[in-house]
Amino acid sequence: MNKNYITLGEFIINNQSDFKYSSGELSRLINSIRLAAKTVNHEINKAGLVDILGAAGDTNVQGEDQQKLDVYANDVFKSALINREIVCGITSEEEDDFITIEGKYNAHDNKYVVLIDPLDGSSNIDVNESVGTIFSIYRRTTPPGMPVKKEDFLQKGNEQVAAGYIVYGTSTMLVYTTGNGVNGFTLNPAIGSFYLSHPNMKFPENGNIFSLNQGNYAHFPQGVKDYIKYCQEEKDDRPYAYRYIGSMVSDFHRNMIKGGIYIYPTSSNAPNGKLRLLYECNPIAFLTEQAGGKASDGFKRIMDIQPSELHERAPIFCGSTKMVEKAEFFMQKNKG
Repeated sequence: MNKNYITLGEFIINNQSDFKYSSGELSRLINSIRLAAKTVNHEINKAGLVDILGAAGDTNVQGEDQQKLDVYANDVFKSALINREIVCGITSEEEDDFITIEGKYNAHDNKYVVLIDPLDGSSNIDVNESVGTIFSIYRRTTPPGMPVKKEDFLQKGNEQVAAGYIVYGTSTMLVYTTGNGVNGFTLNPAIGSFYLSHPNMKFPENGNIFSLNQGNYAHFPQGVKDYIKYCQEEKDDRPYAYRYIGSMVSDFHRNMIKGGIYIYPTSSNAPNGKLRLLYECNPIAFLTEQAGGKASDGFKRIMDIQPSELHERAPIFCGSTKMVEKAEFFMQKNKG
């Protein structure tokens, strides 16, 4: 380990002044996510050795089969956030409704709500592929001292105060932003600490990787089909490389480092898209823009969308700016 690396905790303290609501609360919140990530990472690394693989036998509010690790990760992150006594409400992919924090401390006075996808791509665990966690943090809009309301969660993405993800792969990384760039921290499992390994992460302006599920090609809108054909043409710097893991976090993380575009569009069997706006699209869009990239629904900026439901779905095109703009060109050309 490079002796000049600093820990996540040290980084948060050193950069507290960059956070416009600096009061120490954000440090505790990010640290609670860090702690939960270490716990989930430990359990993921035991997959195959303990009874944690496979389906849990239930479905979530989206009608998707829950994996055992979905349930486990959800419980771990909820406990970590609640026990730090810093949030007043939580929304999770695995919960039907938002959670109002109750307890021995006056949680209703707390300022922050957290929206989270506890384990993105959890079905990949069974085949030893990388998975992730996505989180988004907002300041509540209702007055402190009262229980949170749905409106505290239904904020536009441009109101986020922090967002990030954890990718559990060959190494475990926590990547986040508070609106002052994107920084990545790698877990040293021997010590149990996250160290700054990827400072000031940036999308290359252009890239040569496109990531989407081409198995749904027949159901895609014509604009997406035309963009795929463009990516596959033998012309100029193309064809582009096709890479798709099936975990948004993993695909996005690779593309941010190497340069590329991630697409999950609308389709004839998912007319509103499949990914959730509040705890998947918005945090990834925030990270994208802070890393110098672009994120849209194919026509307009993701973070300008006014959500109306907790589990609202949206299409997303995010990544290197020139690639997203080219995809938008084809979408606009075929609009109608």
